Amino acid sequence: MTAKECLQILRDIKDVAFATVDEKGMPHARMIDVMLVEEEKLYFCTARGKNFYRQLENLPRTEITGMNREYQMVRLSGKVKRLADQKKWIDRIFRENPSMNDVYPGESRYILEPFCIEEGQVEFFDLGKSPIYRESFAIGKAEKQEKGFEITDACIGCGKCKRICPQQCIAEGTPFAVTREHCLHCGLCFENCPVKAIQKRGE
Repeated sequence: MTAKECLQILRDIKDVAFATVDEKGMPHARMIDVMLVEEEKLYFCTARGKNFYRQLENLPRTEITGMNREYQMVRLSGKVKRLADQKKWIDRIFRENPSMNDVYPGESRYILEPFCIEEGQVEFFDLGKSPIYRESFAIGKAEKQEKGFEITDACIGCGKCKRICPQQCIAEGTPFAVTREHCLHCGLCFENCPVKAIQKRGE
């Protein structure tokens, strides 16, 4: 799996959830079409009269998530850039997504503004496999963020974490180790370690 393939999954799903926050810090989510995916960039659009547009202008970030029929989930979190040459991009979006002509016929299409996400974090989570599989990527200039849990040198080797792990993704060793691509990030090992040897990655 690659970041590009993950973005293509979102394009194939097409109608995915976009989340933003308003000026009061209240969360908002809505279904938006993924209009284009090229290389490691995702494109979408929205009308200038919508709250979604105003929220993107006030805080140009969003998080997108979608799940396909194979129970593969992709989450993209990143910076949003409004594109220059608005009419060129909107015309291209309409060529690639002809059903948009029924929603915004004729010149009404130019009430829409095109946006691109080219920098951020991508997470792939496959619930259709056993054990589950997950992988993280960074796109653009973003740095990859480590998630989940790790076992530190404070581990005493008691094996409790291994016994209670729902996906059995903890291996014996000195210290024990979490196989991160199969980890649910549930925190059961973290809560039950008798010597607090387990910590969240990146903290």
